[in-house]
Amino acid sequence: RHSASTRAEPGSTMLTFVAVTIATLGFHGSSHVLRGGASDAASRVKHTAMKATKAPSESGIGWDTHQAIESAPETLCRQDDKNANSEMRQKMEQMLREAQNSICKAIEELDGTKFREDAWTREGGGGGISRVLADGNVFEKAGCSLSVVYGSMPVEALESATERGVDRAKGYKKGDRVPFFACGLSSVMHPRNPFAPTMHFNYRYFETDGGVWWFGGGTDITPAYLNEEDMKHFHGTYKEVCDKHDPEYYPKFKKWADEYFVIKHRGETRGLGGIFFDDHNDRPADEIFAFAKDCANTVVPAYVPLVEKHKDDPFTQEQKEWQQMRRGRYVEFNLVYDRGTIFGLKTGGRIESILMSLPETARWEYCHEPKEGSPEAEITEVFKNPRDWV
Repeated sequence: RHSASTRAEPGSTMLTFVAVTIATLGFHGSSHVLRGGASDAASRVKHTAMKATKAPSESGIGWDTHQAIESAPETLCRQDDKNANSEMRQKMEQMLREAQNSICKAIEELDGTKFREDAWTREGGGGGISRVLADGNVFEKAGCSLSVVYGSMPVEALESATERGVDRAKGYKKGDRVPFFACGLSSVMHPRNPFAPTMHFNYRYFETDGGVWWFGGGTDITPAYLNEEDMKHFHGTYKEVCDKHDPEYYPKFKKWADEYFVIKHRGETRGLGGIFFDDHNDRPADEIFAFAKDCANTVVPAYVPLVEKHKDDPFTQEQKEWQQMRRGRYVEFNLVYDRGTIFGLKTGGRIESILMSLPETARWEYCHEPKEGSPEAEITEVFKNPRDWV
């Protein structure tokens, strides 16, 4: 049994990150690295780390190409975009920046602690605004990050970015690099109290220079303990938003969330779902934009009342440890399966922003099984067999 904390020494943080990156990106090193003893292996990994931070990613953007700035400019979009829907690009960025402001304001009011903000740009265009609240009164860690990315990827890498095989590389042949634009807002909130659920959302817009565009996103909830009233509120709030735009949205996107947020090697879901959609371009872009905007603006009313309700609930050390074990499951999903995390690592994203979704602490216990009839066993059953809440 152990806890993993982000407050590690810088050297160990780098080694941990390199190990995670190697595992995530499928790197295969020579077997002799494992035969030279701990010190020899460590020196080899450290050498790999130094090279990795300077190596370009599949997008042609290096992990060290971000330039920190005092404050973000009015727009992170390039003003000289050619052959692109520059109006939608800028409109999406502006909408997400407004959502970031309103959501962070609501969390700050609830917690009584301010977010730290970091802004950066890249020489070739784009950049981002990351906000992280750490060691708060209500939240152990809360992050909300905006990013605007210009890059290019091999046709094969772009095609593999979706499980549904949508032709994202239209107009390009095998071996070509596809220039792309991506703009998204991603957030994860990890409360201190075991009875207050974790929440994640992401809303994004992609476009290639070949003229292919699509929206994706969703909001999902991850409690450590089951409260059916809370789940009815959360899912019911998002069902209302979905029904406003298309009655088929909620059942379709709720099912998609249940199927996407699965920890396959555990045979259980990360949490209790919500909505999730990707490759959405089956109607006019303005209609989908309006849906994404309403979803982003629903984060506060769907989630904040649940944290307000439970932030002062009494809890035991055992209940806190169960919350930490569920956060361990959260880490497993994000580093092994989450397409956003993997895409960010492959496209040269800012590492601190990509990994801000991880909780500050997590826990793994060997062969742990909840006691039969316990609240922990109750919610575990729902993780294995998703329910309909509304």
